[in-house]
Amino acid sequence: MCSDCLLALPSDSHRLGGHSMSTGSVQRVEEVMPADAWAILKSESDARLIDVRTQAEWDFVGVPDLSEIGQTLICVQWASFPGMSANTHFVEMVMDELGAGPCGKLLFLCRSGVRSMHAAEAITGHLSAKGLACECINVAEGFEGNMDYDGHRGNRNGWKNRGLAWRQS
Repeated sequence: MCSDCLLALPSDSHRLGGHSMSTGSVQRVEEVMPADAWAILKSESDARLIDVRTQAEWDFVGVPDLSEIGQTLICVQWASFPGMSANTHFVEMVMDELGAGPCGKLLFLCRSGVRSMHAAEAITGHLSAKGLACECINVAEGFEGNMDYDGHRGNRNGWKNRGLAWRQS
């Protein structure tokens, strides 16, 4: 289990057997490079990093280590391994983790930046539907980045490859 995260996991009853979650059409979500995400988290105390990867990824690949900048990582699965079943309670779980206070920038991270973009769009849509404004930002390249020419991740780009703080969980 990811001991470095505020962890929210769906129970088996909350999974949608292999169907994808629709994020619909929402406001455009900005993207930043991993180093820029780090700078935002370091300089803006109300900013939050939400890691939307799976429990297996947190356990076996590692997680961003935000301790040196006084931040706590929020981990909420967008989908569950091994079948990548959608977490139909994702939005509710993220909102529970964030609480009712003022909303700073929300940065979303996954393996390579795809799932996290969908997650950021889902939260943006939810907040917009409630008439609330909060800047949701996708971390381009993700935690492991794009595959290299040999089909391996972590060698070309991404949070880890860019030398940002991380640790095995």
